[in-house]
Amino acid sequence: MAFNAPLRTRRERADRLRNEKKYFFDRYGPEARAVLEELLEKYAEHGMAQFALPDVLKVLPISGHGNVREIACLFGGPRELREAIQQLKRLLYAA
Repeated sequence: MAFNAPLRTRRERADRLRNEKKYFFDRYGPEARAVLEELLEKYAEHGMAQFALPDVLKVLPISGHGNVREIACLFGGPRELREAIQQLKRLLYAA
């Protein structure tokens, strides 16, 4: 926690990321953005455990985009998917 930084709820963090860091989502195609949005919504509702790969990719609504391999391909491959999720987590907690 940063000194004197306001405490934010998960929902506030998710909304702030959506509104102030649109460039992050703009780097991805529409379906990959949808996956990231769904991950962000799961985080807002249930917390950081929702970023556990590959399990989270096997549950609705994210699984609606395909199997784990197909979802990874939306990002350019498994490594790029992991990097996108790591960046998403960093941005959630950036000051």
